[in-house]
Amino acid sequence: MPPSPSASERTRQLRRVALSGLLGTAVEFYDFLVYGTVAALVFGELFFPGADPAVGTIAAFGTFAAGYVARPIGGIVFGHFGDRLGRKNMLLLTMGLMGGASFLIGLLPTYDTIGVWAPVLLITLRVLQGIAIGGEWGGATLMVVEHAGEKRRGLWSSFTQMGAPLGSLISAAVVASVSTLPKDQFAAWGWRVPFLLSVLLLGVGLFVRLQVVESPLFAAVKKDRAESRLPILDVLRRPRPVLLACCVGIGAFTAQSLLTSYLISYATGIGYPRPQVLTALTVSAAVALVVLPCASALSDRIGRRPVVLTGAVLSAATAFPVLALVDSKSSGALILAVVIGHGISQSLMYGPLGALFSEMFGTEVRYTGASLGYQGATLVGAGFSPMIAGSLVASSGNGTPVALLLCGGSLITALTVWFVRETSRASLGPAPELPTTPHTEEITA
Repeated sequence: MPPSPSASERTRQLRRVALSGLLGTAVEFYDFLVYGTVAALVFGELFFPGADPAVGTIAAFGTFAAGYVARPIGGIVFGHFGDRLGRKNMLLLTMGLMGGASFLIGLLPTYDTIGVWAPVLLITLRVLQGIAIGGEWGGATLMVVEHAGEKRRGLWSSFTQMGAPLGSLISAAVVASVSTLPKDQFAAWGWRVPFLLSVLLLGVGLFVRLQVVESPLFAAVKKDRAESRLPILDVLRRPRPVLLACCVGIGAFTAQSLLTSYLISYATGIGYPRPQVLTALTVSAAVALVVLPCASALSDRIGRRPVVLTGAVLSAATAFPVLALVDSKSSGALILAVVIGHGISQSLMYGPLGALFSEMFGTEVRYTGASLGYQGATLVGAGFSPMIAGSLVASSGNGTPVALLLCGGSLITALTVWFVRETSRASLGPAPELPTTPHTEEITA
C-alpha cells in the first residue's frame, strides 16, 4: 500500500483543490453569466427580430431559462457518474462541455442569416451549458469539502462559491469593454468576443483541474465497493433533504438572477447607460468576493443556519428600498442598491450553501443529492425570475414585481431554514446502510 500523505502534503493538496474549485467554477459562471448579460443587451434583436422590444427581451430570457431547466438533468447525469466513478473525471467533462458550448455561441449566425435555425441552435447550446453547469457545482464543491476535514469546511467551500462572483466580475469587465463599441458594431460582432474568449479561461481551468487528486472520502467508498448502484433512486426514496435544499437556496438564486442578469435589462430600460449598470455589477461582485468567505467562515463558528437566515431576512427587508434606489436613476444609488441586495444579502445566503448541501447527504450519494438540491433551487429561484419579472414589469409599467419576487424568494429561504437541522458539526463519513435504501442516509433531518 502507498504511504499515507503527510500533513503538509494534505494541506498542499487541499489548496490545489480549492484553487481548482475557484477557477473551474469561475469559468463555468463566466460562460453562463456572459449569456445572461448579452441576452439582456442584444439577443432580442439578433435572434428574435420583428417582435415588440419587450417581447424580444422576454424571448431572450426564455432561452436563459432553458439553461436553468437543463441544470437538474446535468445534476442527475454527472451526479450519477460522480457517485459511481469519481468526482474528478466529471469535473473535467463538465468544464469541457461548458467551454465548448460557449465558444460555439460566439460563432452562431443570427436570424438574418439562417432564419429560425438561429434561435433553435442558440437554445440547443444554452441547454448544453445548463447540463454542464448542472454537474459542475456539485463536483467542485464536494472535492473541496471532502478534502477539507471537519472544522473548516465552510471556509474552504467558499472558494468554490467565490467562483460565481469572480466569473461575474470577469464577465462584466469583458462585456463592459466591448459594450463601449458603437451600438451597430456591438450588435454586428462585439457581442461575440466574450464567448470566444472563454477558450482561454477553459485552458487555464482544465490545466489546474488535471493536477488534483480524487476525493479521499469517495476513494474510501470505492475501496469498500460501497457505491450506490442508482444514486438518484436512493436520493429520491428519502426526498426530504433534497426538497429542503431546494427551498433553502431559492432566495439566494432569486436575488442573484434579478440583481444581475435582469437588472441590466430593467435599468437600461429606465434610462441608465449600459456602462453604469455594468460598473454597478462589477462593484457588487468585488464586494461579494469579500463577503462570501467571511460568511462561510462565520458559518463554521456559529452554524450554517444563522448566517443563511440573516441574509434572507436582510434581503426581504431591503427588497423595496433596493428597488427605490434603482428607480432613483442615480448611478451612486444604483451601485448601493446592487451592493446591498447582491453583494451583501445574497452573499450571506449563498456563502454557506456549499458546505450545508454537502453535509445533508452521505458520501455514496452526495454528488447526486447536493447537485439536485442546488440545481433545483437555481431552476425555481433564478431560471424563471427574469422572464416572470420582464412579463410583469411590461404589463404593470413599474418595477414593483421585481421587489415582490425578491422579497418572496428570500422569505421562502427564511422559513425553510427553520426546518433544517444544523449540519456544521456533522460527520461526512459514509452513511449507515438502510434496509430499504442501501448506502444512503441523510445526515440531517
